[in-house]
Amino acid sequence: MTIDEQVAYLRRGCVDLIREEDLREKLKRSQRTGQPLRVKLGADPTAPDLHLGHVVVLRKLRQFQELGHTVIFLIGDFTGMIGDPTGRSATRPPLSREEIQANAETYKEQVFRILDPEKTVIEFNSKWLGALTSEDWIRLAAKVTVAQILERDDFQNRLQKGIPISLHELLYPLAQAYDSVALEADVELGGTDQKFNLLVARDVQREFGQEPQVVMTVPLLVGTDGVQKMSKSYGNYIGITEPPEEIYGKTMSISDELMWTYYELLTDLPLDELARLRERVKAEEISPRDVKAQLARLLVSQFYSPAEAERAEEAFNRVFREKLAPTDVPIVELKLPGHSVDLARMLVEVGLASSMREARRLIEQGGVSIDGRRVGDVRAVINFAEKSEILVKVGKRRFRRVKYVESLPDRD
Repeated sequence: MTIDEQVAYLRRGCVDLIREEDLREKLKRSQRTGQPLRVKLGADPTAPDLHLGHVVVLRKLRQFQELGHTVIFLIGDFTGMIGDPTGRSATRPPLSREEIQANAETYKEQVFRILDPEKTVIEFNSKWLGALTSEDWIRLAAKVTVAQILERDDFQNRLQKGIPISLHELLYPLAQAYDSVALEADVELGGTDQKFNLLVARDVQREFGQEPQVVMTVPLLVGTDGVQKMSKSYGNYIGITEPPEEIYGKTMSISDELMWTYYELLTDLPLDELARLRERVKAEEISPRDVKAQLARLLVSQFYSPAEAERAEEAFNRVFREKLAPTDVPIVELKLPGHSVDLARMLVEVGLASSMREARRLIEQGGVSIDGRRVGDVRAVINFAEKSEILVKVGKRRFRRVKYVESLPDRD
């Protein structure tokens, strides 16, 4: 690729590029000297699983790999103990070193569903941050002013509302910036919410006599609810290690408008083809549902295989288009002293609800069906006197075949 082609390729789905002229110069130098750029992406292992929101920036990292550059996936096992204050209205509860280490191990496995393991450097920032002495931290803190740190909107909002800011939170952007110094990063990637932290790193690199990194940000992917950013805490996520049927089904649940964003940020479909596809949907030449099904297949194929995507589509169509239950519904034996059981209690017993409270909520919301009939009464009782096996459905994709087994009293 020419430099123009490389920049255009990397710009797809990019919000901020600070600065483009710096990136061009770095790419030209790399091409001239044969020395690859060092491209960094940091992630604090605060949760055990990655979802499609993480994939957006991981795909950008992979693009640099494809252009021959050195990609560094940095696991923030030290910064994770501080807790990133970005987007927070209160101090994050600290995670233990054990929790962070366990999550970090899963990150190492999951990123290679997107990145090439042979071209990826995995680093942990405890390697250098944990080695800093008290004197080192004082000298590092002298590189940034309090006014600079307090510029960030999160801190401004909390100060205005009288919400406390702990001193260790002010150290977070400084610690993240030092990562770029330690790694001598040429480019750092992140979500748009990370822009402040990434810019601080440019300033700190200058203080250490390094050429400042190029900052590239990508959008925060909206979750399946179509409102908030994708997050496990919001329950609107699609995990990359979820079963193929779940990834397919959740993708089919997003809105028709949102699917275009997913196409742009999560697939390699050329933008001109994507534009033509939108025009065909607008002209009613093709159904939005079919376009969304193509998206679902692409995503499952990306994390599993085309064969798994085909099986997931067949399972989805069996349930939703043909109104039939999946062929592999788990069978659960329910042992009862009599023939009757409260529906809410049964949902807990067969693993379709974690508690009686959740079971009642599911029933009240109309999310529970027995043999194809919706049940909305939280006091409903299931009677196995006439039928010893029933099909239970919760939500759109969770099924159980519940088989009644009489529980006889123990004999001495």
